[in-house]
Amino acid sequence: MKKTALWLIALALPLILTAKDKQVKEEKKAPEQKVVRAVRAEEAVIIDGVLNEKVWQTEPADGFTQNDPNDGAPATEKTHVWVAYDDKALYVAAFCYDSQPKRIIGRLGRRDDQTDSDWFFFAVDPYYDKRTGYLFGVNPAGSILDEVLSNDVNEDTSWDGVWEWKAVVNGEGWIVEMKIPFNQIRFPKKDESVWGVNFMRAIKRKNERAAFSWVPKNETAFVSKFARLEGIRGISPGRHIEFLPYSVGQAQFRPSEQGNPFELGHKYFGNIGFDLKIGLKSNLTLDTSVNPDFGQVEVDPAVVNLSAYETFYEEKRPFFIEGASIFNNFGRGGVYLNADINWPNPNFFYSRRIGRSPQGYVTQDGFVNFPDRSTILGAAKITGKLGGWNVGFVNALTAREYAEVDTFGSRLKEEVEPFTYYGALRAQKDINQGQQGFGFMATGVTRDLQTDSLDGILNKNAFSLAFDGWSFLDKKRNYVVGGWIGGTRIEGSVQDILRLQYSSMHYFQRPDAAHVDVDPAATSLNGWGGRLSFAKQSGNLLFLVQAGALSPGFDPNDSGFQYGGSDLVNLSILPAYQWTKPGKIFQQALVFAGAARNYDFGGNKVYEGWLGSFQGVFRNFWNFNTMFAYNPPTLSNNMTRGGPLALRPWGWQLDLQLATDSRKSIVIEGNSTVYTQPENGREWSARVTVRWKPRPNLSLSLGPQIMRESTNNQWVARVKDELMTETFGTRYIFGHIEQKIISLEFRLNWTFTPKLSLQAYLQPFIGVGTYSRFRELARPKTFDFNIYGEGASIVNFEDGVYAVDPDGEGLAAAFFIGNPDFNMKSLRGTVVLRWEYFPGSLLYFVWTQNRADYAHPGDFQLRRDLGDLLTAPGDNIFLLKVSYRWNM
Repeated sequence: MKKTALWLIALALPLILTAKDKQVKEEKKAPEQKVVRAVRAEEAVIIDGVLNEKVWQTEPADGFTQNDPNDGAPATEKTHVWVAYDDKALYVAAFCYDSQPKRIIGRLGRRDDQTDSDWFFFAVDPYYDKRTGYLFGVNPAGSILDEVLSNDVNEDTSWDGVWEWKAVVNGEGWIVEMKIPFNQIRFPKKDESVWGVNFMRAIKRKNERAAFSWVPKNETAFVSKFARLEGIRGISPGRHIEFLPYSVGQAQFRPSEQGNPFELGHKYFGNIGFDLKIGLKSNLTLDTSVNPDFGQVEVDPAVVNLSAYETFYEEKRPFFIEGASIFNNFGRGGVYLNADINWPNPNFFYSRRIGRSPQGYVTQDGFVNFPDRSTILGAAKITGKLGGWNVGFVNALTAREYAEVDTFGSRLKEEVEPFTYYGALRAQKDINQGQQGFGFMATGVTRDLQTDSLDGILNKNAFSLAFDGWSFLDKKRNYVVGGWIGGTRIEGSVQDILRLQYSSMHYFQRPDAAHVDVDPAATSLNGWGGRLSFAKQSGNLLFLVQAGALSPGFDPNDSGFQYGGSDLVNLSILPAYQWTKPGKIFQQALVFAGAARNYDFGGNKVYEGWLGSFQGVFRNFWNFNTMFAYNPPTLSNNMTRGGPLALRPWGWQLDLQLATDSRKSIVIEGNSTVYTQPENGREWSARVTVRWKPRPNLSLSLGPQIMRESTNNQWVARVKDELMTETFGTRYIFGHIEQKIISLEFRLNWTFTPKLSLQAYLQPFIGVGTYSRFRELARPKTFDFNIYGEGASIVNFEDGVYAVDPDGEGLAAAFFIGNPDFNMKSLRGTVVLRWEYFPGSLLYFVWTQNRADYAHPGDFQLRRDLGDLLTAPGDNIFLLKVSYRWNM
């Protein structure tokens, strides 16, 4: 480990010294902070896109500066902006002049879909903390987006405020008017307020982006560079209460199954519930949801996962994604550069745990009616500011779930998911206007386990507590150090904690790992983790140095998510150089190179990677990205899934990506990846996405993808055998796999008006895997295998089972392996009609279809498999959901 620390310092020190020498050259004279004055409206302001009110006849704010295509140059078209207010709302008007008004691009899109269009954006920092705020955008067609701003540069589109807007195109350009009620944004109550403010404009045909308060592209900042908004006096956010009841009806149709009383061909459901939003103070908002329903969200894509770790799916449910940025930004405050090179990046709060599929099983034979999700009885969250702290607090209760079993007409119920509480508390405090910051996160999961079957497979209690923070090292915020440290604790039965110790997160049973042991009497498991980052993130020369560790017992997965196991120390360094000024070939470009290493707590080097990347934009506005990586041979502590160390052979990877100009009606994006280990095999994948915009309100995309893999070390099973002394009395069995995946993603976005839209998603998917040449690890710390069927060993295949005798006439016992071949065919699709018939009130009509087929395992024939997929029995679900917003 000392040698590794010296390696890291030796790489980092020249970068730091070089960066210091270049800093003076890179720094430009900071522009003086602009000031905008808000005018009180003495008459009603009509949001009609006509600037005839008196407040719009005052002196406007103007003088925009480009970020693209020529960073620092004056905007090519003038823009005039006014800000006004009354007792209830903030008003913004902009006249976006255009020398060629007929070439103004206005594309209709669903809310928060930043279409390829001209745009005007208004951003405001009501706390004037130079870290947080709100952003509102309108395009010439009337499409809108709104965001919450955090951590100076982070944007969260999940927030949907209730505000008014109007856009009108005329002979001189186009006009925007906005009305933002004060009860939709948070701010402290003062006699006279000073806020941060900025205005941005996009002119799509020129690929031009310009801002009123300009930030050079080689500086990593946004909110902290806003202009001052002065003149607001005597306002109050007021008391804000929104009540949103909903009603939903659902019809499910699937083929009936003879003799199965639960599959009669149809099911009908109805449900009611409500959401309630209350402004507790000027700085806090309470959101509650009773018996929520999220049937309108898009289905998850199909995947083939042959690893030991679960698949991560993005959160799509509105209640949980709104305001989630305060949780997602944990550990990243201040440090805007980020690289997770073979770092599992634990997430302490993963809201998809709430309402997950039941984790239990039935013990009785018969026809089974198994619930597909856990019912969320209620959820509540508090977000906002309290005593100078940014606060987020989420609580949820999920119901006890039962599977119903029918055995020859006799019915019984078995519990498959316990009554469960989920909670997460996040708080963060900015110090010295964000120059430093400190925060913490605490999570808890408590299950009411009342059956032996669940008590043996589920943790009773799980808690985590972690702290994060950062400090900029200079006034210009070029250099920053930040990170986090925290711990987890899990409590459960002896059987459950034993299961946990053997799981892929921990593998305490590894026979050659002296630093971990299985405790068969344990009823709890504790662990700790942390990461420290040091970065230079402004200027042309950049770098990022990171060091992180996760102890063997660290496990956030009850309330959070971590892909990959713990028991690691991660070290990485990435220097980079960026060009932000247009040249003869490139509009802008970035090159970086670096290295990373992982060790386990026993001192074994379990990963090493060296990589370089070149990415940027050509002068014709085509985007490109290339990356090459080299991995020297290292040990692996998870290849044998709880067994001894094995050797991971050397390999290399090449990534290529190219995308055409997004201004065109047809946009093509392609990417390809190849990863090769000469001693093991190769994986290759390619994807092409074609997006067609035939009309300003219609967009279609088609994305075929293909993947092929041929490797020798695909995990199959383990078999106890005391005669296999080389690998500690167990045979660790692998197979050669030939895997092919073909899929297609189709999307349609048809926006009739800014408040009425139709979206469709369809994914046919075929994944086929063929196993052969089964083998066992011959000895630890090698990539040597004993191949079954060679030498004295014998392998036979009959009736879907492989019979293996590892030494023929020898003393070793024969064993059996089930055929692991697969042929997974899936068709998933969703069609959603969304109508905002009144501000904040929504009607959804949803059609969801799922089809699946598993015939012909291991045998790939595209025409036949497509035919099987299209004729496979499927589920059709029709849903109608109506909600109404009462603003009290």
